Amino acid sequence: MSGTPALWMSAVTKRYGRIEALRGLSFSVPQGAICGMVGPNGAGKTTAFGVALGFVRPDAGEVSVLGLGPFDPWRHKGRVGVLPQDCELSPHTPVDALLRGYARLQGRSAKEADHDVDTILDEVELNDRRGALIRQLSHGMKRRVAVAQALLGAPELILLDEPTNGLDPELMVRMRSVLRRRGGERTLVVSSHVLAELEAVCDHVLFVEHGRCTRQGSLAEVTERQRRLRYQLGGSAEALLASTAGGAGTVRSRLMEAMPGLAVEPVDQTLHLTAPVGVEAAELNARCIPVLLGAGAALEEVLAGERLESAWMARAKTDDTV
Repeated sequence: MSGTPALWMSAVTKRYGRIEALRGLSFSVPQGAICGMVGPNGAGKTTAFGVALGFVRPDAGEVSVLGLGPFDPWRHKGRVGVLPQDCELSPHTPVDALLRGYARLQGRSAKEADHDVDTILDEVELNDRRGALIRQLSHGMKRRVAVAQALLGAPELILLDEPTNGLDPELMVRMRSVLRRRGGERTLVVSSHVLAELEAVCDHVLFVEHGRCTRQGSLAEVTERQRRLRYQLGGSAEALLASTAGGAGTVRSRLMEAMPGLAVEPVDQTLHLTAPVGVEAAELNARCIPVLLGAGAALEEVLAGERLESAWMARAKTDDTV
């Protein structure tokens, strides 16, 4: 990933009357990242998108889009794609004609626009409805058209606000593949309340609360995948830790002896182990799995890190600065 951020904000504030939507928002999205923006309703995510795209003028702070400063329709023409929140499409326009028009607005030639539309309709599985009027489509189909228009052309930065809203589970899975294919070559910023979806597609995350970024970093860092493991067991994790089967002392004490500084947390049938700083997951496994197997633990699954949802909930519980 390039050293110049694809999207950068510093101390951005925005007030609507008495409501302070952004309160010194600062974050940086690396080029080539698929970045999930996480936060509750009213956190400022949509306002942040508006500021990034030049729809909303901030009261203070600095913004840079693709290293070129604030969004400018001439400098950034064809370089940014967007799916706004609650996107409304022209109801009486055929799907292919609508997309072709959006492609031309992105600066594509007629030939390039035709190629782009053919390609994107294949990707979102709407080729068979290309001649249908927008008003004739189901809600899920309209959402796929809305996502498709944001991906047209060759935008370097794509901002998507709730892209999978209204899609059935099968289409949500397919849409993940569509977005993943853009990672690396393009930068995507995806705002969604479905944290499992973000976790499945993103490699970078931002936590936004009360108009501030409270945490940012790679998904691996935020979920502690480098040094935290979850062991799914066939029985109670607490009972296993208290057991003396397979050796002297309890399983808990033997785990602590195998790796000094280890944090041990049983949650129902899941055992959470966090290695001390500087020790990675591979070494954690190498030292602790023999202890668990020696005690007769029924290991059903080993997962790296916490769920993004758990990382968010832990942040929400512990952060009292916003």
